[in-house]
Amino acid sequence: NCDLLKAAVVDSVLSAFRSICGEDGVSMGGAVREQHGRDESVHRCRPPDVVVFPRCVEEVSALAKVCHKHRLPIIPFGTGTGLEGGVGAVKGGVSFSLRNMEQILDLHQEDFDVTVEPGVTRKTLNAYLRDTGLWFPVDPGADASLCGMAATSASGTNAVRYGTMRENVVNLEVVLADGTIIHTAGKGRRPRKTSAGYNLTNLFVGSEGTLGIITKTTLRLYGIPEAMVSAVCSFPSVQAAVDSTVQILQAGVPIARIEFLDDVMIDACNKFSSLSYPVTPTLFLEFHGSERSVEEQVSTTADITQSNGGADFQWAQDVETRNQLWKARHDAWYAAQALRPGCKAYATDVCVPLSRLPQIIVETKKDLIENKLTGPIAGHVGDGNFHCLMVVDPNDPEELHSVHLFSERLARPELLDEHQLQFVLSAYE
Repeated sequence: NCDLLKAAVVDSVLSAFRSICGEDGVSMGGAVREQHGRDESVHRCRPPDVVVFPRCVEEVSALAKVCHKHRLPIIPFGTGTGLEGGVGAVKGGVSFSLRNMEQILDLHQEDFDVTVEPGVTRKTLNAYLRDTGLWFPVDPGADASLCGMAATSASGTNAVRYGTMRENVVNLEVVLADGTIIHTAGKGRRPRKTSAGYNLTNLFVGSEGTLGIITKTTLRLYGIPEAMVSAVCSFPSVQAAVDSTVQILQAGVPIARIEFLDDVMIDACNKFSSLSYPVTPTLFLEFHGSERSVEEQVSTTADITQSNGGADFQWAQDVETRNQLWKARHDAWYAAQALRPGCKAYATDVCVPLSRLPQIIVETKKDLIENKLTGPIAGHVGDGNFHCLMVVDPNDPEELHSVHLFSERLARPELLDEHQLQFVLSAYE
């Protein structure tokens, strides 16, 4: 009897799981499965068949071997803060919830690196490092798992100065599909630079769980700058704001953060975060360095922005004011959704050469206005990247169709050919 055989296999698998991580480490509860079948994206929930909670790499390896033997899909789950639906169990299977692996290991202050497990988030790490004079700068909007950030090659507002996760991961411990444990740069190694053999670390950074489960990541750390100054500058047009960005970078200013928000996004942030910035195209900026170097950076940047019509400069030097400013930027996703209560947001992610950035953003803004679409724009314009956060009623087929057509125009082939554009669209399922 086929059904009896299937039931026997299920019982065998569950028994094996429980023998590895205990009765409390295995769940088939509906609420738990649903929690692990969705992230922060608009994608509908796709719950796994079972959720396991390993406590160490050896348990992850043993669980993976069971799944491999029975050809069961494996879905790694960190904090569930993704925006692309990557945790959805599209073919069922087993969700590996890694929240119990939450140790910060092997901090080497003099070597500027640290090793962490999947349950450690970026904010947790920086709180731990606070008294050491070190910090980890990669800062996506969510307080994401650092191993998850490695798996997705996450970026953030500091990328223009410090790079993305790809530039800041030194080594990875990974469990492959068959349970094999590997170390991409060699076990216990922390090379700042290596030309020996294949770059396996970069292969796994950005692999999004398709090649293996990241169970440890060794990260580069940085000294906390002597001085940090943030600023907000308003502009008469999108063109003026983005032109200023390009000119600041061309002038060689080692700016730490430079983020663009259009008028719709700044209005959303004002309402969501109780701020009062002018509702015009805006740059959020931050400068790091010694007191003297920051003064020079600020002076050069002020000259450039003023030459492009920038005004209403608001400075933030104390920690509380700076944190308020950047929290507003990090909350942009939720601010955009709040513009239309009951609606959903999905993100377009566009990256173009800096020289083409002003034209592309202006064209995108014009398209949104002409088609009466709600799509606040924000982006890490320092590296040619911007997001258009489309806020749409999922129950309105006509609106969904309009947004789909807009997305196709944004990724049209002639734009790809001419501007080397990269595009990711979250489907509105």
